[in-house]
Amino acid sequence: MKKHLITALLMTIATTILLGVLYPLLITVVAQVVFKDKANGQLVTRNGEVVGSRIIAQPFTSAKYFHPRPSAAGNGYDAANSGGTNLGPTNQKLIDRIQADAKTLHEENPSQPVPVDLITTSASGLSGNYSGRR
Repeated sequence: MKKHLITALLMTIATTILLGVLYPLLITVVAQVVFKDKANGQLVTRNGEVVGSRIIAQPFTSAKYFHPRPSAAGNGYDAANSGGTNLGPTNQKLIDRIQADAKTLHEENPSQPVPVDLITTSASGLSGNYSGRR
């Protein structure tokens, strides 16, 4: 019994080090060397300053841009703070936000149906831009 317990403990330590430390470090190094731009979020820079990402939506305020899908990440489109809202389908706060967004979109385009993806957030909160125009 004691021999099996020691073997199990040693295997736990070995696999934790191998799969929890060494493997993630190896993958990070390979990604940084081979796919540096992609591994760092495909950041867009202008005049040496990061202004956004090619793969994560940003909030746009001008009518000439596409509507971004609503974001549940941090303070809106915050790639460092991704995650859904965890609001259930019967949550009044979620229902109110969706109804307000749908009303605004319907007022902008009264002859068009409002796509569900344009009023709901993704599970990660970091969706790309939706192709509907403002």
